Amino acid sequence: MKLNRFNYLMTQGVKNIFTHGFMSFASITIIIACLLIMGSFSLLTLNIDANIDRLQNQNEVIAYVDETLSEDEARAIEPQVAAVPNVATVEFVTREQAMQYDSDLFDNIDASVFRHRYVVTLDDLSLMKDTQAALKNVDGIADVTAHLDYAENFITFRNIVSVVSVVLIVILIAVSLFIMTNTIKLATFGRREEIAIMKMVGATNGFIRLPFVVEGLVLGLVGGLVAFLLQWGLYSLIVSKIMSTMAAGIITVLPFASVALPLLLVFLGVGVLVGVFGGLTAIRNYLKV
Repeated sequence: MKLNRFNYLMTQGVKNIFTHGFMSFASITIIIACLLIMGSFSLLTLNIDANIDRLQNQNEVIAYVDETLSEDEARAIEPQVAAVPNVATVEFVTREQAMQYDSDLFDNIDASVFRHRYVVTLDDLSLMKDTQAALKNVDGIADVTAHLDYAENFITFRNIVSVVSVVLIVILIAVSLFIMTNTIKLATFGRREEIAIMKMVGATNGFIRLPFVVEGLVLGLVGGLVAFLLQWGLYSLIVSKIMSTMAAGIITVLPFASVALPLLLVFLGVGVLVGVFGGLTAIRNYLKV
């Protein structure tokens, strides 16, 4: 295709956006609305996952050292405890430290009553039972306390959240594609006679399609960019409200900067994909002249 012809088609594609201003505005609005719904739910899911990971890291297993071992002997088995599969971190706690932790419950009790212990966090909460058994087999470990019921409930909740999140995001993407594509099709309905005339004078399908593809591309880019900016403002507003309440000390909120670039790329990518796809499919029936 000659350069001047290509420039003409590109210019026509951009010009059509302003010529059919209302439908272009409607298309961009639909793109923004759908992307905001998808983006908001995705950010909610990411924050839920972040809080689940934080709670998982706080769920500890306590490995009690045999009471006959001295402090030096108890510390010496730390490499064996750390080498157990699925162990993420290991912290040694002396009898005296254990007594201080429980000072409110056990006043005026000698530290010798307590046992040296290891506070262990796990990589995978679902393997807690196996890890508990492996820790009990370490020489010098007398007993291991693990909240298995809590871990099982926690895992069930995490799996439900993950499945629901994936299903809803897939549904939202499908609905968004359907709505946005049909909106662009509606925008081309008023130009069916124009397309028919171009076909009758010998214009190729590619020549006719390109302005619509350019139009869909621009609409998708604009919609994706505006949706990203609105999502940024909305997320920042919600985060500031959360941080000003007592919930700030209970839940973790991801900073927008940590997800900004991936979110921008996804918004622009989905916008362009839907815009171009809509531009290509919108005039398909009108090319059969």
